Order: sequence, then C-alpha cells, then structure tokens
Amino acid sequence: MTLLLKVTVLLLQSTKHSSAETLSVRERKRERKRRRERAAESSCVSEITHPHPHTHTHTYIQGLEEQLSCAQSLLSFRKICLFSKMARNLLKNPNGEENMEYWELTENGGDEWRVEEMPGDCGHAFTDDATTKYFTTSFELCLKKQLIDLLPEGYSSEELDDQPAVHVEDWYCGRTDCGCVYQLTVCLLDENKEVIQEFTPESVTLDPDTDDCSWKQITHTFSEYGPGVRFISFEHGGQDTKYWQGWFGVRVTGSSVTIDL
Repeated sequence: MTLLLKVTVLLLQSTKHSSAETLSVRERKRERKRRRERAAESSCVSEITHPHPHTHTHTYIQGLEEQLSCAQSLLSFRKICLFSKMARNLLKNPNGEENMEYWELTENGGDEWRVEEMPGDCGHAFTDDATTKYFTTSFELCLKKQLIDLLPEGYSSEELDDQPAVHVEDWYCGRTDCGCVYQLTVCLLDENKEVIQEFTPESVTLDPDTDDCSWKQITHTFSEYGPGVRFISFEHGGQDTKYWQGWFGVRVTGSSVTIDL
C-alpha cells in the first residue's frame, strides 16, 4: 500500500507539472508583451521618481525634460496603437474623393470607371450629406479592388488568429433612366493569399421601370472563420443593362471594411 501511495503521488505531481507546461503560446506571448510595456514605462519614469543623489541640479532638470519627452512619446505611441485597434475603415478612398487612387481596376470596360458628384444625372441623393462623390460604371463590366494587408495596419498575428468579427459595408444605386447590374466579392485570405472564407452575394439587377433604384446598403459580417487571416480582398462594380455609351451603369460609394477588437 505504501508503494502504491507513492506511485499515486508521483503521478499527480507529474500531471500537475505537465499541465503547467501546457500554457498556450499565445498566453506566453501576451505576458512577454505586457512585461515589455511595463519595462518601457518604468524606464521612462525611473529617473523622475528615483533621481541620483549627487546629480547636479541643471543636469537633473535636463534629465527630467528628456524623461518627460520619453514618457510623452510612449503615451503618444500607445494612443496610436489604441487607435489602430479601433473599428476604423481599412479601405482607402471609399467615396472617390481622391479619384481612383488606391483602387486596382481589375475590369475597366466600356468608357471605363469614372468619379462623379452626388447626386449626378438622373441620380438619387445619398443618405449622408458628408458623402459628396461616387464611382460610376459603363456599358461593359467595370470592377475595382483593394487588397488590405492587415499586419502593416497594426494588427498582430495573435489578434487576427483570435478571429475578430470583420464587418463589410457597401452602397450602390442605379439611374432613373437606365438599368444596371451590381456585384460584390469580399475574401479573407491567409499569408499566401489563399481564400479562407468568401462573401459573394448574388448580383443585383436594378430596373428603373420596376425597381427602386435609390441608394441601397449591403452588409456582411465574417465570424468563426478560423486562424490565419492576414489579408482582406474587397472587389465590387458592375455595368449598365442597355449597352449605352457613357456612364449609365451602377454607382457605388461608402464602402468600408472594419475589424472589431
């Protein structure tokens, strides 16, 4: 019985030791990150709270100014980091304020993409007065895309692997004198730009004789898509349905991609 008791104790100790070693890599990385932040903060204020007793007054004051500058820089950096984690639009130039800047024109048919002032010919007022421009398509397919690289945007691999919600929003409308077609494709991609999850709703056809062609919103939220997301691809566009020369196709604006952390 004594031998059996000793074996049982050893097994329990071994199990406890094994359990302690199974802390996730993510928890260890987070703990190291917290330690680095505490060390950085401590180094910035150490001279202020514990000055050397033999420091000359002028030198000490100069040191205080340097340490204050260091503390302010650290605070600014942490504010920037906090801002980068907020739900902000990761798409650049979503309303055409910078013409076609930042957009890759994957299809540029007909008379090509163009930016126009709201509401445009035979158009509709937008829901938000702050949005003053939109992109418009032509008589052949027009598509434009942005590829969002998430790591340079301030998101860490650990945060992305936690699968935060990814929200997608887009606005589209047609003219009052011509029908049009709208389409959208959004993909979550891994580090090799392979698709992890995709949102491709059915294309929408708007006919002014039978449909309300005013501005409409489409939304989608990605969730529980698994670890590994490093890029987001956003592509949208369309064309008109009558093959008229000019810019009678679908109009788009107010696009956004945001991440909840």
